[in-house]
Amino acid sequence: MALVLKRPRREIRKIERIEARLNPEQKRRIEYAASLKGRSISDFMVSSADDAAVRTIEQHEVWILTGRDREVFVKALLHPPAPSPRMKAAARSYRSRVSAS
Repeated sequence: MALVLKRPRREIRKIERIEARLNPEQKRRIEYAASLKGRSISDFMVSSADDAAVRTIEQHEVWILTGRDREVFVKALLHPPAPSPRMKAAARSYRSRVSAS
């Protein structure tokens, strides 16, 4: 499970581009938000999109378990159930295909 976190900023040459079409209301809102932060529109948009990308990746790749979920998960790891007949058949089938290749 790979976790993507922001790295310390260092001077990286910016050579990639992304274009976006906005409706007038979105553009005004973004311009206003950028001015509130004291940033250029471009810097604000890149920073906001990058923050959203990091959050999206974390939400996709990181599991956050509640107390009960954590107990069930740990119990399953420490005391796994015996494989079912279907699971045993699938393992045999897999081994036969892998050893045949």
